[in-house]
Amino acid sequence: MNLLEYKAEHVLFELDGPVARITLNRPERKNPLTFESYAELGRMFRAAVHAPEIRAFVITGAGGNFCSGGDVHEIIGPLLERDTKGLMQFTALTGELVKAMRACPQPIIAAVDGVCAGAGAIIAMASDLRIGTPQAKVAFLFNRVGLAGCDMGACAILPRIIGQGRASELLYLGRSMTGEEGLSWGFFNKLADSAGLAGAAAAWAAEITAGPGFANGMTKRMLGLEWAMGVEQAIESEAVAQALCMTTNDFRRAYEAFANKRRPVFEHD
Repeated sequence: MNLLEYKAEHVLFELDGPVARITLNRPERKNPLTFESYAELGRMFRAAVHAPEIRAFVITGAGGNFCSGGDVHEIIGPLLERDTKGLMQFTALTGELVKAMRACPQPIIAAVDGVCAGAGAIIAMASDLRIGTPQAKVAFLFNRVGLAGCDMGACAILPRIIGQGRASELLYLGRSMTGEEGLSWGFFNKLADSAGLAGAAAAWAAEITAGPGFANGMTKRMLGLEWAMGVEQAIESEAVAQALCMTTNDFRRAYEAFANKRRPVFEHD
């Protein structure tokens, strides 16, 4: 898949220079996911590794809501007819989306307004940065439908963002986390009003894409890899990663700009 020429079928996909914008676009039903949109999103984020021209993603929802999770009629109902093998195929499909988001070298910004539930909450969680609104309602509501909270990496990732106790509360109770609560708990990096949400996400994306692309990708890689490392191994791994960044032309450009008392202009090589 060539993302620079890709025509999405199940979501909206737009390129604005080095920023790729993905919009979950079923506003009449609060943007639920289908089997097809799960698969398409996974393929898109996997393809991002071959699109260095894209240096940041923004994912959002249409119509004042982010995502209501898996479509009740198009996913939940059909799952009741599947055998264990078929159910495992589905859970592998959903998990692949999170793995693809984490493997994607570009930072992903989630712009969250309104309902952000189930798999929608997972997509926001799996993003690198999250901007919410005061109206945002984030719910990991799997137990409300008779399922465990351990869905799509929630038990691994969510505690690392908001802490074990707070993650346990959300996963056991299935209640909504408000925008203000999400900000105070560290789930949201910041809040914006609904009218300014797209602009706030675009501003962050522009700031990220103006930075050194290779180095930003390395930061994302190490943030993920170091979860499974001890401190000494992490320090050694970061020494290798930083040495690689020092071989880039952008590192030289930054030095030359500093020496000449001007702001560096990175060219991502």
